[in-house]
Amino acid sequence: MPTRRDFMKQLTAAAGLGVVASMGLGLSAPRVRAATASNWYMPDEHAPQERVFLAFAASSRVWEGWEDAVNNTIAMLAKTIAKYQPVTVLCRPSQLSLAKSKCGTRNIQYLTMPLDDVWIRDYGGCFVVDGSGGLGLVDFNFNGWGDKQTSANDTRVADTLSDETEATYIGSQLVGEGGGIEVDGHGTAIMTESCWVNDNRNPGMSRAQIEAELKAKLGLRKIIWLPGIKDQDITDAHVDFYARFVKPGVVIANLDNDPESYDYAVTRKHLDILNAATDADGRKLVVHTLPPPLAIRRNQYTKNNPDFAPGYINFLLINDAVIAPQFGDTQADKYCKELLSKLYPGRMVEQVNIDPIAAGGGGIHCVTKNMPRF
Repeated sequence: MPTRRDFMKQLTAAAGLGVVASMGLGLSAPRVRAATASNWYMPDEHAPQERVFLAFAASSRVWEGWEDAVNNTIAMLAKTIAKYQPVTVLCRPSQLSLAKSKCGTRNIQYLTMPLDDVWIRDYGGCFVVDGSGGLGLVDFNFNGWGDKQTSANDTRVADTLSDETEATYIGSQLVGEGGGIEVDGHGTAIMTESCWVNDNRNPGMSRAQIEAELKAKLGLRKIIWLPGIKDQDITDAHVDFYARFVKPGVVIANLDNDPESYDYAVTRKHLDILNAATDADGRKLVVHTLPPPLAIRRNQYTKNNPDFAPGYINFLLINDAVIAPQFGDTQADKYCKELLSKLYPGRMVEQVNIDPIAAGGGGIHCVTKNMPRF
């Protein structure tokens, strides 16, 4: 059955636009052409947020025995975030009762739909605003990180979220993920070439073509490109494990101090690029480094697991708080909390154990999607 995504691709080809306006009437609602997308921009995550979305959607097919632990960790994150702002938990219809029993209902709502996995940051689209009270959602056509994982259900989530939030649906010709985008909300972004300029997502497209489309859809004036590294993790090196904006002109960068890590050399190359970079307004970046732990907890999730991702930099910023991981390295955990407390004054830094999620190669930022207040 043709979906709105299929219709949008036809409309885009016919009219040269990838935008429709949501009527807020559900998936079968009529769509009308919206104004030019040039007014849309992606706000930074430090701005006030309306809510955070998570997906209670780990399955045995993907997680092979760890699905309960992963969903329990999602529930823990939902309850932690709900102390500060509203949360919406996505889940399969058959798991609604279970999700409610695990996550609770205090400041939490639920939305049921078919789902493949938990990584809503990547497949849920990117919220944008127009500065005049409008909300949009850019759909980057998630394809399972370059067809590495089944994604038939997850690739439709952005479409559904645009209806549920009454956001203007904005189509894109690109394939990519939300975890591959880091913005300062004032026209500057940091991204990795390994993720975007990759034939498993955007075959035949040059970096210049990809950059032009990203700028148009996200309201960007400058993209700082980091090389990243292909084929070492399922994402091909999402930027949210390498560099995050604190505010315009200030960045936190991952600096891996384990010489045996494949990230050892690439994080140093990234640091050189960031230290030499300026943002869209010509400011030289101030760069703080946040190394991963060297002495992590030993358990079933970390032992002999090359996919385990102990990255502090994959934290989540929300209203009045920063939700960050801790990995059992007392000194490194302490340094993470102290740095984030210094860089985000007035926000409570809460550190939580996310080992089951990190076992799948992701972190807190990866399994959450913030919706800006508009």
